[in-house]
Amino acid sequence: MLQKMVKIQVVGPKKDLHNVLDLLYAKGTVHIEDASVPTTPGEISLKRMTAEQVGDIAVAHSKIGGILLTLPKIKYDEKAVTHTYSSLRAMNHENLLIRVNTVINELEVATKTLAKEKSELELALINLGRYEKIIDKIRPLETSMPKLEGFEVTVLLIQKEFKDVIEIIRNALTEITKRQFELLSAELDENTIAAVTIFNKRYSDQVHSYFFNQNVNEVRLPPEYLGKPFNEIFALIEERKAASTKEISRMNAELEKISSKWYTELSALHRILGERTEELSIFAKIGQTEYTFVLAGWIPKKSLKETRDALKDTFGGRVIVNELVLSPDEMAQAPTFYDNPSFVKPFEFLMRVVSPAKSTEFDPSPVMAIFLPIFFGIMVGDMGYGLIIIAFASIMKWKFSDRDWLQHLMNVLILGAIWAVFFGWLYGEIIGNLGEHMGWIEPKTLFGVTWNRLEAIVPFLILSIAIGAFHVILGLVLGIVNSYTEMSCMRHVDKAKKHICEKSGMIIVIIGLILVMAGLIMALPAALITTGAILVIIAIPLIFIGGGAFGTFEIMSTVTNILSYSRIMAIGIASVILAMVANKLGGMMEVALVGVIIAVLLHTLNLVLAMFSPFLHSLRLHLVEFDSKFYEGGGKMYKPFKKENGGKSV
Repeated sequence: MLQKMVKIQVVGPKKDLHNVLDLLYAKGTVHIEDASVPTTPGEISLKRMTAEQVGDIAVAHSKIGGILLTLPKIKYDEKAVTHTYSSLRAMNHENLLIRVNTVINELEVATKTLAKEKSELELALINLGRYEKIIDKIRPLETSMPKLEGFEVTVLLIQKEFKDVIEIIRNALTEITKRQFELLSAELDENTIAAVTIFNKRYSDQVHSYFFNQNVNEVRLPPEYLGKPFNEIFALIEERKAASTKEISRMNAELEKISSKWYTELSALHRILGERTEELSIFAKIGQTEYTFVLAGWIPKKSLKETRDALKDTFGGRVIVNELVLSPDEMAQAPTFYDNPSFVKPFEFLMRVVSPAKSTEFDPSPVMAIFLPIFFGIMVGDMGYGLIIIAFASIMKWKFSDRDWLQHLMNVLILGAIWAVFFGWLYGEIIGNLGEHMGWIEPKTLFGVTWNRLEAIVPFLILSIAIGAFHVILGLVLGIVNSYTEMSCMRHVDKAKKHICEKSGMIIVIIGLILVMAGLIMALPAALITTGAILVIIAIPLIFIGGGAFGTFEIMSTVTNILSYSRIMAIGIASVILAMVANKLGGMMEVALVGVIIAVLLHTLNLVLAMFSPFLHSLRLHLVEFDSKFYEGGGKMYKPFKKENGGKSV
């Protein structure tokens, strides 16, 4: 069902705005709308609040997050964080900002400096390890290298698959350096060759430019290593690595010390500032005068007193809540708030996906929650299939517990499968005719009919069409209820009266046609044929008044809608026939294992069809045949200003 909504204005002094938003955010009952738009003609327009008026909340949130990222994560007590969070949240906006800035001033520079220096040292360690590996590999070449002053040494790393480029590089260096170079190479690892080049420093720019342009991977030794023997360079690298590792350990210890002292408060501040940042998203919707703010929105009527009392208890008489008196057309703009029992929620989800109901019309979700599973159960009608579908849906719910849409769909399947088990008991079906063949179960007799689906085709067809007639008439009755609601709200009165005439006439036509058909097949006394004909004659003028000449054509459309319910019978019979074929083919095989495999494959196919086809056809009967008689949709969803899904506000 849909909850009645009322529109309110929350008015108070600007100094209390942030605390009011905190309270409303925690309550999560108000659907915020633009307060700067006048609600009545002639009302003074209010200026919108601007983001600049709220302080540097977003900047502070980013800075606190940055500090947290630089600090090592530690094990902390969630209760301590919650306690700190509650204490900080109790502060007013100004005091909270003062505390945040104090923490930032104390920690930001220190943590940034430590993190930067640590990062530089870690990069240096990586490079030192790279130099060490290269020098260790090319150290045997040292005896072949000339020891000349005024020469520069550089190392090239070349993939083995491109080893032929070494000769190309040699030729290029010959030309660039006028033969004043040496090029030696050795395997660095199974994939890489290290080539050491020694050349006259006069040609340094040209050589490095050539390497750069040819996209050669060049490793240039640091200046302090140049001109030194490789053994000495190796010792210097080891010494530098040890010093860097020691310095990194000292920095880690210092960061851990800061983290152990501040992590709890930083986590709480980050959470609060995140919420405040989300709250800023509605500032453009808040109106203001020189000294006051005005916040407008919709709230469920049942939540109005609780929210008003909370504001009064917190702010006394400084903040007031006005319930606005609206015209019927303005009330029609209220958001849609579904408030259904848990078993209706999956069907509410289906209706939201199709199109949310308008706030002034009947919510079809509860009716769908009753009839769709029954339709599904009538069509599947097999105890074995029903139990397998329940098991499958339960496993999917457990496996994908984080996917709400899948949870809803699996709940629909489970409810339908429960009815499939019931109707399977009525039809005497367990995996097709296997249960009856084994003597486990047999079709039940009800209302003088033995409900074996293959033998009771005509009663099954009559049942399907009777269900259709009842369902369509119920839809027309709900259409009358919707039109009466429009009239009582003084909206579109003439149009509503015509709809009532048309839908009343259509109900009378359906009843009249049922009496005529029942009299003709002698299911009811023949005298009722005349009664039915009189009802049809009476109904046609009502339909004409309500829908005009084209309204009379709706009679055939409505009859077609009712006959469409015969698919309940057709799909059910198709399912049981395929199940019996699977059993018979399996039983005909001389090799038992082959027979079992064939039967399992065919039953699996039938089971997949049983999960999808009956669901889709049941859904179609509701959306096309039933909902078309009263449902318009096109409403906007109620989205209260609150925290959802673990922290996301809407």
